[in-house]
Amino acid sequence: MADRLRSIAIRAGSAAVRGRVADRMIASLERLAPWRRGTLAVLTYHRVDVPDARPDLLPSLISASPRDFAEQVDGLRRFAHPVSLQEVLDTLPHPQRLPPRAVLVTFDDAYRDFAHHAWPVLRAAGIPATLFVPTAYPEGTRPGFWWDRLWAAVRSTSSETLPDRPIGPRPLRTPEERAAALRSLRAFIKSLPHDEAMRGVERLISALGGSGPDLADAVLGWDELRRLSLDGVTLAPHTRTHPLLDRLPLDQAVDEIVAAHQDLEREVGPTPTVLAYPSGAHSGDAVEAARRAGMTLAFTTERGGNDLRHADPLRLRRINVGMRARTPLIRAQLLWASTIDARARRSLR
Repeated sequence: MADRLRSIAIRAGSAAVRGRVADRMIASLERLAPWRRGTLAVLTYHRVDVPDARPDLLPSLISASPRDFAEQVDGLRRFAHPVSLQEVLDTLPHPQRLPPRAVLVTFDDAYRDFAHHAWPVLRAAGIPATLFVPTAYPEGTRPGFWWDRLWAAVRSTSSETLPDRPIGPRPLRTPEERAAALRSLRAFIKSLPHDEAMRGVERLISALGGSGPDLADAVLGWDELRRLSLDGVTLAPHTRTHPLLDRLPLDQAVDEIVAAHQDLEREVGPTPTVLAYPSGAHSGDAVEAARRAGMTLAFTTERGGNDLRHADPLRLRRINVGMRARTPLIRAQLLWASTIDARARRSLR
C-alpha cells in the first residue's frame, strides 16, 4: 500500500495528470485506504494572490493564485472534513472523536491578501481557518518582514552583483539570477543568531542602494484582524517579531511567544494557546520555549500528518502548499499524511 500511495501521489502531481483522470486515481486510493479517526492533517498557506500583484513582496511565498485556491477549497469541501482549531483542542483528550479526513487549514504571517482573496472563498465554502499573526507588525510601525524588504532591495538594485559579503559576489543581471541570490541570502541569514542576522539584513539593504521600501501595508492591521475574528477566523500567535526561535536565548524566545499571545488577547480577545513556529524552526530550545510559554499545541513545517493519540503536541506536522501544488496532489498528500504510520512514512523518503 505504501508503494501504491507513493506512486499515486507522484503521478497525481505530474503535469500530465489533470482533471477527471487525477480525480479517479485519488478517489480509488481513498476507497482502498480510508482515513483513520484520530489523525489530523494540517495545510499551511502563506499568501493567496495574483503573482504580479505585489512584485515588491517575495514571490515564492505565494501559495496559490485566487483561481487555484478556489479549486483547492472546493476539493477540501468535497473530499475532506475541514475542522476548526477549537474542534482540534476540544478533542485532544479523545482524538478518536475527530472525524475521518480531518483537515485544519492554517495561514502564516497575516498578509493582507488573506482578507481579500482567501477568507471570502473559505467563508463561502464553510471552511474554518486559523491565521497565525506576528503581532509586532499589525501596528504598522515596522517597515515589513525582512525577507520581503531584502527581496525588494535585490529586485530593484542597479548593481549587477551582490556585495562580496556575506556570501560572496553573485550575479544580479537577470530575474533568475536575482531570485537565486535571494535564496542563498535567506539560507545564510537563517543560519545566524537572530540579532546578528537582522544587522546583516540592514547592511545588505543599505549596500544594495538604500533603506528599502516601506512594506508595512502588506500585513493586516488590528482593525482588520478584529473584523476577521468576529467573522469566524481563529487568530493565534506567530511570535511578536517572527524570529527563528532556535536562534534566540531561551528566555527571549519565551518572551516572544508570551508577548504575542498577550497582544492578541489585548487587541482581539480570548486567544488559543497555540503557536506556529516562525519558519517552522523548532530545534534547540524552541520547543522548551513553547512549553514554558504555556502553549497547548505548536506547529512546525515538517511535512506529514499527525496521529493525535501519539504525536508530541508541541511538534505537530503540517503540509505546506506551494504554487506548483494542484488539487489532486493536495488530496494525495492529505491521504498519505493521514493513513500511513510513521514507520511507513519513513520508508517512502
